[in-house]
Amino acid sequence: MVAPFWKSKLTEIEECMSNVKRGKARVLAASAGGRDIFAVEYGEKEDFGRKANYGSACGAGNPEHYARKAKDSKPVLLLVGGIHGGELEGIAAVTNLIRLLETGEDYRGKRHDYLYENAERFRLLLIPCMNPDGRARLPIDTLIDVPYEKFVYYMQGSWKDGTLCRWPDCKAVHPIKEDSDFLGSYFNDDGVNLMHDNFFAPMARETGALLELADREAPDMTVLLHGGANSDIHFIPIPYIPTAVMQKHQAFGNRLADAYAKKGLPYANQNLVVEDRGAYPVPSFNLTSAIHHVCGGMSLTFESNMGLDAPGTKLTADEILDSHFVMVEESFRFLMKQKEQ
Repeated sequence: MVAPFWKSKLTEIEECMSNVKRGKARVLAASAGGRDIFAVEYGEKEDFGRKANYGSACGAGNPEHYARKAKDSKPVLLLVGGIHGGELEGIAAVTNLIRLLETGEDYRGKRHDYLYENAERFRLLLIPCMNPDGRARLPIDTLIDVPYEKFVYYMQGSWKDGTLCRWPDCKAVHPIKEDSDFLGSYFNDDGVNLMHDNFFAPMARETGALLELADREAPDMTVLLHGGANSDIHFIPIPYIPTAVMQKHQAFGNRLADAYAKKGLPYANQNLVVEDRGAYPVPSFNLTSAIHHVCGGMSLTFESNMGLDAPGTKLTADEILDSHFVMVEESFRFLMKQKEQ
């Protein structure tokens, strides 16, 4: 049974957008399948005096040529749900966050006063579902209590011979559409996994739109919201970014570990400062990595628990939603602390 606050349908996203009054709702782009990708903005965009793109500014030895942020500039936070359209946890979290920012309560009627009262101190960019094609392909509205094999089918689909297309082999063919019998919800309608697009010449219009948004807005922190099956909540280490940024990721992860412990929610505090040890094959340069190199900000992959009928940690819908609100609240606190330094 789907909890009434679990707003993850495309129609529910549209309804959520129609009720945005305090923010500004717009269509960011159309998906490969022609579906609307919605974004909501809170707080006015500031002029950071841009003279160059981020890479060129770094080449000049001063990132301020890309974005000059004064002490009184509002931190910019970008949250993106549904990169993999069937990972519903982030979609439900963003729709509930928008509801909170509009009314003071999430769809459960639960207050989060710190977030509501401090939101005006930020420029917030919220995308409920970056991959509506994948979401449209998922025939159910919650993965809570779904058996693991069915979950794999819904996420990665099946090969032409009918066998399950499992992780990580689902990335061995890309785009995957012509090799798929059932195209799982990881992919847009062209069979592109947005996390593993060609970022120097994007195959997917969705990817291009998100990178253009990050380039234009210069977010201080971007969080891509994913589902990590029945794992403890965690961030994935992001290679190919500066050590100083990895250290920020680690500091934020450490802060979250304390916050989750206080709430009794399971969090696996990973080592987010990674080194290239010369091994081959190399780690993936993915969408999270690319966003950093577009804008220079922190860029994180958040893996939510999914509450499957499977071994491992199993959270309820309430706990999954609460875990996202904890993460967003701590991102507010962390970004404000960074401004003070």
